[in-house]
Amino acid sequence: MVVRLVLLAATLALVAIGIAAIYSIGNPAQASPVSQAGKWSILWKKQLIFAIIGLAGFIAVNLVNYRRFGVVSFWIYSFVLMLLGLLLVSRFIVELPFVPEINGTHRWIKFKIAGRDLPAIQPSEICKIAYILALAWYLRYRSNYRNFKALIGPFVLTLLPMVLILLEPDLGTVLLMMPIFFAVLFVAGAKVKHLLVIVLLAVIVSPLFWHKMEPYQRTRISSVLLQNNWIRQKAECHPTVGKILVGRKFSAKQWENDWGYHLTRSKFAVASGGTGGYGFRLGPFIKYDFLTHRHNDFIFAVIAHQWGFFGSLVLLGLYALIISCGLEIAVHNTDPFGRLLAAGVVAMFTVEVLINVSMTVGLMPITGLTLPLVSYGGSSLLVSMASVGLLNNVGRRWPFSVARKT
Repeated sequence: MVVRLVLLAATLALVAIGIAAIYSIGNPAQASPVSQAGKWSILWKKQLIFAIIGLAGFIAVNLVNYRRFGVVSFWIYSFVLMLLGLLLVSRFIVELPFVPEINGTHRWIKFKIAGRDLPAIQPSEICKIAYILALAWYLRYRSNYRNFKALIGPFVLTLLPMVLILLEPDLGTVLLMMPIFFAVLFVAGAKVKHLLVIVLLAVIVSPLFWHKMEPYQRTRISSVLLQNNWIRQKAECHPTVGKILVGRKFSAKQWENDWGYHLTRSKFAVASGGTGGYGFRLGPFIKYDFLTHRHNDFIFAVIAHQWGFFGSLVLLGLYALIISCGLEIAVHNTDPFGRLLAAGVVAMFTVEVLINVSMTVGLMPITGLTLPLVSYGGSSLLVSMASVGLLNNVGRRWPFSVARKT
């Protein structure tokens, strides 16, 4: 009971922090005449509505035993694959009116009712929870993971959505799925040597994927290295090095003004917060529109800018509580499906937080992966809260019980 209460409290606290951060972006304490804060001013209200819907999703997934979701998991998984397929149909075959092209990508499904736009649905977000359900349900039997040949099934389950999502393109979700795959397989009891073989195969084929990547995708990944002045100089002086890193002739000036702009500004925002930060709704990165996408991809930079190192520690501490509670639920559960489901959700949260925070401070490529429960976005928030609801569901159902264990 205590574990589930802590889980819920940490979740609600993170949602509240996210709404407050989004509010501060649109309502700075000292508005600038050149700022465009007005366009952000109502986002916090939308996020509040998303949070209410997310809470309803949390409650909904607790109304039935979590094993019932397992029974229909492959149907849910298939439905999400169909949605992902619609995105690719609109991109490569015929343009669909409900699949808009945004920044050169096809990631969202958007409908209208009575001339009004409904909140956009991002199938790749829904795919995360559908994939975890299907993978955990498939691996609940020992025969599905104990030999290398048996790993073909879960590998196909993982590869199908990865390819569809990569073609949208959405690199962030693709990077998220493989760690979930390995974490769930490891908890299920797959042999480490088999997992190492899969890693080795991935390393062998990675040059092929790198060669097939678009220049902007290469640039996002290589920007982690290009933060170094010496590497930038070498890439500019030696065209071959530049072509390997970014797929075209490299220009240090263009990198600073375009490719590396978000990364540099994000690091400035985090560093300028210092230990205690500027305070709520204060600071140049709140007053001015220095950093785009600060309400979703780079919201950690906004929080660090306002509340500094100690505020960031509190934020990460709340995530640590959620992850710890999830591990506690997984460890004490004797039902294979429940244990694997909890492990998958824990892996999802862990990797999402690590990737988002790391890309904000320049340790990983900018992938567009949001900060769960905090970043702006209806699909992301709903899936995150539903995932926490699944953890709570596993924790409150037999055979898990802290009281019995003690």
